[in-house]
Amino acid sequence: MFDTIFSGTANETVATLPGLLAALGTAFAVGLLISVVYRKTHRSRTPSPSFALTLVLLPAVITVIILLVGNNVARAFSLAGAFSIIRFRSAPGDPKDITYVLFAMAVGLAAGMGFLLYAGLVGAALCAVMVLLEICRYGQPRGTEKLLKITVPEDLDYENAFDAVLGRYTHSARLKKVRTADLGSLYELHYAVVTKEEHGEKAFIDELRCRNGNLNITLVLHAPADADF
Repeated sequence: MFDTIFSGTANETVATLPGLLAALGTAFAVGLLISVVYRKTHRSRTPSPSFALTLVLLPAVITVIILLVGNNVARAFSLAGAFSIIRFRSAPGDPKDITYVLFAMAVGLAAGMGFLLYAGLVGAALCAVMVLLEICRYGQPRGTEKLLKITVPEDLDYENAFDAVLGRYTHSARLKKVRTADLGSLYELHYAVVTKEEHGEKAFIDELRCRNGNLNITLVLHAPADADF
């Protein structure tokens, strides 16, 4: 049984109506599983609804394309020419999102070629790996990335004034930008910091206020280090 499922071709397995329905059903089911895992493991609290919907439909779309091509080389070149007309204009996405797209495409290819059990097993296995890596926080910083803006008077030597506080409350702190304010009477220091989870924001800000003369301090929560104010 397993030999026929894993070694079947598109013509043998999905040429009939039941085979077509089985391939599309498998593609939709695994695509829905991928989409659910994406929403649960996404870093943002509000993942993109359109991208989540795309992950549901993409395996089925790839399955239909593979079924249309089959073993016909001329048809494959025709579809390639048709799709080459399409141009996508979008900002570069998160590498993790690109991985999900390739994942969904691989499932669609497997379902379209008739390897239904293969598509289901690989889809479930990779989704389990994604969930496990998210639970283990693999590759994620130990704390939370934030943006910190400190306003200091012009007579303060800011280069070393906050090292002790930043060392106590953050895993890392990088000075990104310095600019003047109020006609040069004040300086604004922009830091990218990764705060320690065991310390609260209030205690962190209170200690900074003791060093900058109680001037304005802004702490942007859950902000990527490459962002700006």
